[in-house]
Amino acid sequence: MRTTADAPPRAIPAARARGPRAVVLLLALVVAVALLSIAVGTRTIGPADVWTALLDGDLGSDEAVIVRQLRLPRSVLGLLAGLALGIAGALMQGHTRNPLGDPGLLGVTAGASLAVVLAISVLGVATPAGYVWFAFAGALAGTVLVYAIGSAGRGGATPVTLALAGAALSALLYAIVRGVLVSDQQTLDSFRFWVVGGLAGRSAEVAAQVAPFVAAGVVLALVNAPALNLLAFGEDVARGLGSRVWLARAVGLAAITLLCGAATAACGPIAFVGLVVPHVVRAFTGPDHRWLMPCSGLLGAALLLSADVLGRVVARPGELPAGIVLALVGAPFFVALVRRQRTAGL
Repeated sequence: MRTTADAPPRAIPAARARGPRAVVLLLALVVAVALLSIAVGTRTIGPADVWTALLDGDLGSDEAVIVRQLRLPRSVLGLLAGLALGIAGALMQGHTRNPLGDPGLLGVTAGASLAVVLAISVLGVATPAGYVWFAFAGALAGTVLVYAIGSAGRGGATPVTLALAGAALSALLYAIVRGVLVSDQQTLDSFRFWVVGGLAGRSAEVAAQVAPFVAAGVVLALVNAPALNLLAFGEDVARGLGSRVWLARAVGLAAITLLCGAATAACGPIAFVGLVVPHVVRAFTGPDHRWLMPCSGLLGAALLLSADVLGRVVARPGELPAGIVLALVGAPFFVALVRRQRTAGL
């Protein structure tokens, strides 16, 4: 993965000039996709009716009920989850210096999956609003365990030890998940709707529950951006320039946990957003994380909402979950991106 140290001197000012323009364009894209998400579905609603439903407090019409009680909360949750996954992906790739870094690499997704399975099987929780807290607690526990394992030994926590610990712990937790599922058909039936990843069936309550965690994660990520730029030169250089590496790692890990944990708890495991989006954004903004992270968040929000809208259109009168759409579209896109940029050997 290309870092700031690899960029020619003239590339950094050019990237700084492109950053504000990229933010403005991506904001416009997010607004357009959000409006499309509110208007398009099994039942298409015209722009005038959407505008009336949003402004009118009366829920007497069918259009108002659909827009305000179903599509608006779903769109808000999609924006929050996409924003969180995009920024978490940029953070993960920056801290691990791994172009294949994904928000689930630190055991977040595996921990959340195990917690949801146990909540359904043991406690009988059956709604997204009910097991969102269990999923978030599992995501947090998974990250803490990965960090504890990866920091054991003389060298402490490094990008390599964290990645290896995350892979090992994820394999163990997913094995436990499968063991529970094969022995409990009812839990399997409930869990499979969460594990495919999607926005359907989530109420405004779910969005309200995860919004504070996403907001805290975004703040920590933006605070972490300057330190992450220094770490791109190497830990020794960063220390020489006055950066406290342990603090930068801790802040980044906390931000990844909050962002990825909140998105996974609310929508289930959603792949490729955190993996693909930073690569696309880096081609326009350069390696400066002060622009890379907000732009990755905006593009992640637009991508997740676009996948949700596409899933509603291609399978009418039903719909495909956004997680499936992203997997179908994201896998070949990422392969093409790797071949085009010749990063397969990294």
